[in-house]
Amino acid sequence: QVQLVESGGGLVQAGGSLRLSCVVSGSIFSINSMGWYRQAPGNQRELVAGISSGGRPNYADSVKGRFTISRDNGKNTVYLQMNILKPEDTAVYYCNRIATLWSWGQGTQVTVSS
Repeated sequence: QVQLVESGGGLVQAGGSLRLSCVVSGSIFSINSMGWYRQAPGNQRELVAGISSGGRPNYADSVKGRFTISRDNGKNTVYLQMNILKPEDTAVYYCNRIATLWSWGQGTQVTVSS
């Protein structure tokens, strides 16, 4: 059974930075395209960044130029570096596979104060 463990969230002022990590166990991590998703209160969960098995990233327009997704296949870990954070980035952040999803982890809360 695949387990996803996200960490690195917290409270930060607008303009600040955070780095999220997600460790994946129970699957062959390296062959999967991975993504970071977020869900704000009252909103649907949305994909904000993805990275292919070969390391090619793509981003939602709302985070392009501010967030950077990366992966370390040796550590079964995907990262999300978040810079120039805005209050509208406040959400619970989750990682998961792109397309066919695994069961969700607990997520990590990111709160950006104005």
